[in-house]
Amino acid sequence: MTTNEMYDNTINELRRGVIVLAVLSQLDEAQYGYSLLKLLSDQGLALDQGTLYPLLRRLESQGLLKSDWKIEESRPRRYYIISPEGQEMLPRLKEEWNRIVSMMDGMLG
Repeated sequence: MTTNEMYDNTINELRRGVIVLAVLSQLDEAQYGYSLLKLLSDQGLALDQGTLYPLLRRLESQGLLKSDWKIEESRPRRYYIISPEGQEMLPRLKEEWNRIVSMMDGMLG
């Protein structure tokens, strides 16, 4: 494995948990997959569909998201929104994120 491949793998591991927090934080209003990809990308977190869609399905199966099919412009789209359980968990995840960032700032300072 090259140094670049190891770097890419490590970056992907770092991003994995951050993506969950980012997705939950952006779904206070219903979004379909592509609109969520664009919203995250516009804020600096570029993802591909192969990462986002399995994550959305997993978060929904865990009860953190809800989804509904809607037909717009004669085409069905699945819209996702944070569930009450997700709304309850999000502030706790934010607190933990802030603790981790503070700890890492101290270590890397």
